[in-house]
Amino acid sequence: MKLVKYNRKTKPGTSIDFLGRKEAEKVQAFHRSFPQYEATPLAVLDNLAKELNVSKLFVKDESYRFGLNAFKALGGSYAIGLYLAKKLNIKPAELTYDKLVSSEVKEQLGELTFITATDGNHGRGVAWTAQQLRQKSVVYMPKGSSEERLNHIKNLGSKASITNVNYDDTVRLAAEHAEQNNWVLVQDTAWENYEEIPKNIMQGYMTMAIEAYEQLKQLDEKPTHIFIQAGVGSMAAAVQGFFADVYGEERPITIVVEPDKADCLFKTAEANDGQLHYVKGDMDTIMAGLACGEPSTLGWQILNDYADAFLSCPDYIAAQGMRILAAPIKGDVQVISGESGAVGVGALSEMLRKGEYMHLKEQLNINGSSKILFFSTEGDTDAKHYQKVVWDGAYPV
Repeated sequence: MKLVKYNRKTKPGTSIDFLGRKEAEKVQAFHRSFPQYEATPLAVLDNLAKELNVSKLFVKDESYRFGLNAFKALGGSYAIGLYLAKKLNIKPAELTYDKLVSSEVKEQLGELTFITATDGNHGRGVAWTAQQLRQKSVVYMPKGSSEERLNHIKNLGSKASITNVNYDDTVRLAAEHAEQNNWVLVQDTAWENYEEIPKNIMQGYMTMAIEAYEQLKQLDEKPTHIFIQAGVGSMAAAVQGFFADVYGEERPITIVVEPDKADCLFKTAEANDGQLHYVKGDMDTIMAGLACGEPSTLGWQILNDYADAFLSCPDYIAAQGMRILAAPIKGDVQVISGESGAVGVGALSEMLRKGEYMHLKEQLNINGSSKILFFSTEGDTDAKHYQKVVWDGAYPV
């Protein structure tokens, strides 16, 4: 593992108003209007915390989200909802599931097609939302994607396929086809002249963050550290922005975690030259949901100003986290966490149990008083691969 530590900025320049608590409450109200909505559980792993010599460990378990086994539908549903609201002249505060599926809306809009590129979870969320709102979807996946994840998307009525190019080129392909066919591109990464929908997707992710905040508040707890994984950085920035807003200068220390084969944010932070740095090629990592080589411009602005550290991890770290959560210490609850969801827990475990990483623990000020929050953003979305890692010991430590 490699770490880049930032000096905390006391007066960051990037506005996080759009990720603040007031906006989060609007987003949560929209998601609550869906009949499938339930807050996902916050696992309290007291025995693991004791084993690792920290005060508290909390894991937000998104495997329960909307029956989709991952958090991603939060972003896609809110962005699509706001897009439809804009077309219908509905105020965002009045946006509800019932209004969007009404016959009047169908008559006004007809049938729209939403297109996206995905490793699986985001595309599944877009396909699910399109199905729920009686619209169409097209989903492209990068080469090497899981057939199981592809079939999950197809089963939601989407026209889905695997391309022969990597994730970032698949995003470009989706953008081209959106323009050619007058489809709506729903992508969670921002670039020049494409920021509104990515911004709305980021806001959608805040339902996960505000739920965790409220659950911690009920326990009378405040985290000292947050480990948050990143692909392009949109979800990480949403979580970062929300907690920076609610806690202000007393916000938790935030560590952004990436696979070492797709660590574009780490490389950008490491260079610290005002430029975005990309990772090219196949990005062959088990953390498929994080295999993104080009940072979101919008996400990076927030992480650059508010995050405290960036951590680059090999695949075995994610595998370690999956096993720890799958086989909990007696008395703790089990969390079924996929490759991308478990990497933060794996990283902390390695830091606290192995001497070679002790310097990272010290740099991050992790000690016996630390209260650490993780977001397990997916369950076993590729069940065969999950079993291969957890049962058969693939990617050994």
